[in-house]
Amino acid sequence: MLTEKAGTEKIARAGIFIVLGFLLLLIRLWQLQILQGDDLRKISESNRLRVFGVPAPRGIIFDRNGVPLVKNTSSFCASLIPEEFDRNLIPALARMLKIPEEELARRIERPGLSPFAPVRLKEDLSFNEVSYIEARRSDFPGLMIEIEVSRQYIYGSVGAHVIGYLGKLSPNQAKDPAFRDVPPEAFIGQWGVEKIFDRTLRGTAGQRIIEVDALGREIRLLKENPPVKGQDLTLSIDIALQKEAEAAFEGKTGALVALKPGTGEVLGLVSAPSFDPNMFAKGISSEEWTALMKDKRLPMLDRAVQSQYPPGSTFKVIMSIAGLAEGVIDEDSTVTCRGGLNFGKWHFGCWRKTGHGTVSLHRAFIESCDVYYYELGKKLGIDRIYDYATRFGLGKETGFLLGSEKKGLIPNTKWKLKTKKAPWFLGETFVNSIGQGYVAATPLQMAVMMGAVSNGGTVYRPLLIKDETPVVLRKADVRPEILEEMKRHLAGVVNEPGGTGGAARSGVTVIGGKTGTAQVVSLRKDSKSQAEHRDHAWFVATAPVDDPKIVISVMVEHGGHGGSAAGPIARRAIEAYMLPPEKKKELTDVQN
Repeated sequence: MLTEKAGTEKIARAGIFIVLGFLLLLIRLWQLQILQGDDLRKISESNRLRVFGVPAPRGIIFDRNGVPLVKNTSSFCASLIPEEFDRNLIPALARMLKIPEEELARRIERPGLSPFAPVRLKEDLSFNEVSYIEARRSDFPGLMIEIEVSRQYIYGSVGAHVIGYLGKLSPNQAKDPAFRDVPPEAFIGQWGVEKIFDRTLRGTAGQRIIEVDALGREIRLLKENPPVKGQDLTLSIDIALQKEAEAAFEGKTGALVALKPGTGEVLGLVSAPSFDPNMFAKGISSEEWTALMKDKRLPMLDRAVQSQYPPGSTFKVIMSIAGLAEGVIDEDSTVTCRGGLNFGKWHFGCWRKTGHGTVSLHRAFIESCDVYYYELGKKLGIDRIYDYATRFGLGKETGFLLGSEKKGLIPNTKWKLKTKKAPWFLGETFVNSIGQGYVAATPLQMAVMMGAVSNGGTVYRPLLIKDETPVVLRKADVRPEILEEMKRHLAGVVNEPGGTGGAARSGVTVIGGKTGTAQVVSLRKDSKSQAEHRDHAWFVATAPVDDPKIVISVMVEHGGHGGSAAGPIARRAIEAYMLPPEKKKELTDVQN
């Protein structure tokens, strides 16, 4: 009886263990299939499937006449999926790719990388390198050859400060939701038009889903979503003008801005010296970047937008307009220049030591008589000078999209009290009346100012895209006949005997302009740094004078006299813009 009872108890206990075992199995199955099902399914799929991003070709950038400024190129790179790779093979792979072992290990083990996402090991492979790697790829699980889309800047450094360049995502950009669809190794716009219009140019990346075997070898393509090419852009710049202007700046430091006066479109923008954006196209080395940053000529600085200088006698354009508009002078008002003006214990000299004699407005303007403008400044006063200068866009940001724009400075009595804690003095008016002293402007602002003078008084925002809707910043509110008269004075500077801008005279079109020489420091005859302290040279221009199609400002750092240093650069740029299409094609042929 006892034996039968004991047997029954054993069977019961065994049944309980069996039931508990089934319960544990069911719980585990529930955990795996319900709680962790999605995660485990993803892991399983990732072991069987590989998803690769396919970069989209960037949109092409054209000049205003349809000339391509960039082109897309393809190159090969060696990549690796870390999850599939045996770390013991690092020495052998390093030897094959000719990469230091430490560098290779660092790239493979870089924190934050997905174990299933390809890591780029070596870029810009030659055909022979691709063939060599392909022949040995089966020895290195996870190793693959990828095709990457790169950028070639057809004209090299020409237009670099406008077009810009590409670069890899920075750590901060990688966290930005705006770049969530950009593959980690992809290049995006980091400067200039490439950066401003990156979303437009970038397009939409594609995707390839591939089935692989246990060793990571490709079995078949399961699905492919082709990339969508980025949109093309037609810029407002004229590459013929740009190329000729940059050639004219050879060996010089400075800036040029050319605008279409009726719309504000930028026809050319030069900052010299420049840089070659092709250096960035496939990833710039730390040595190359350091060299650029340490270059004392500052090639990465956009002088057209980010540097401000005393405008010198080019400011006499504003002074003349203000004097006529306020009625303190007329065309026949005269001043006698004997080489300078005495005021108290101070002497304010004219650039011509012997003086200009008795001059009216026209002769004073074309010969750039300083004494005439000292007297005009005295009649106007600094606050009225400020009023007219700001009406024409000086002392204010233009809203231009490129660079960190400087706003320049046009002083007045309130500014002096606020910043210097002192009243304004008449002697300061004399100095500022000839574009010295506190007055400062960017080459871009001076071009905007000339645009308003040439188009009848409308100040436009500078634009980068051809035929973009013009943006009016303000109206100068000056009588049209005054601005028409100014064109006659501007033409006289270049085309009449005694004019300071004769070096800009052209046989192609009638150019009107104004020279300017902005003093940097007073030089001693024994100075050892004459070149560094030489005056800045300015020239602002419009052409053709009777029906302006282009306005331009040129500034040459330490160039000396504006007429001789900056005038010829402006002439070459204007004449290039006026060329017929077949001549422009010859000039912009990349073989030239």
